[in-house]
Amino acid sequence: MKGLFVGMVAGLLCVAGMARAEVVAPDVLIRTTVQDVVSIVKQDKDIQTGNQKKILELVDAKVLPHFDFVRMTQLAVGKNWRTATPEQKKTLTTEFRNMLVRTYTKAFVEYRNQTVEVQPFKMAADATEVTVKTMITKPGAQAVPVDYEMKKSADGWKAFDIVINGVSMVMSYRGTFDAEVQQNGIDGLIKMLSGKNINAANVALRKAESK
Repeated sequence: MKGLFVGMVAGLLCVAGMARAEVVAPDVLIRTTVQDVVSIVKQDKDIQTGNQKKILELVDAKVLPHFDFVRMTQLAVGKNWRTATPEQKKTLTTEFRNMLVRTYTKAFVEYRNQTVEVQPFKMAADATEVTVKTMITKPGAQAVPVDYEMKKSADGWKAFDIVINGVSMVMSYRGTFDAEVQQNGIDGLIKMLSGKNINAANVALRKAESK
């Protein structure tokens, strides 16, 4: 599944290419800009070789503003979200976002000529939540369906889940998160996520220093 993240990142990056003042249909956002994004990744040797600073800057500027991380975290935490304090919710969202960002950045160095095809799409005029279906294709490999769950907000459409081959990226964390909360409480979950982020950052730093 990890190798497929390049497709979902490219799809989400496309939102950044449109003017904020204009609410553009979500499928149009993907269709009109995904090729430009893929082209950038293909041509940027620093990104392909894993320049973490450059990748993180790109993700921070182009991707993060178009995620609903609060809702993503709420879905992943599930029923336990209701028992968390406002401060715990804020910290959970920050740590979950940081973990996902680390995952997404790997997509930029794993690009191997994948293409993203947006499937036929219809949306009611008053729709506030939609599913944009795409297909990730790669020469010599079976096509993989990737669906974007998106919600309309005051500043445009934001993604709150991505379903890869029928598996929800966000919901796939719920079992692990619930088990951690049952054993160690909300603070235990925060500690677990923080630890994963610290370890990932240290690994990335060691790799950078070894080059």
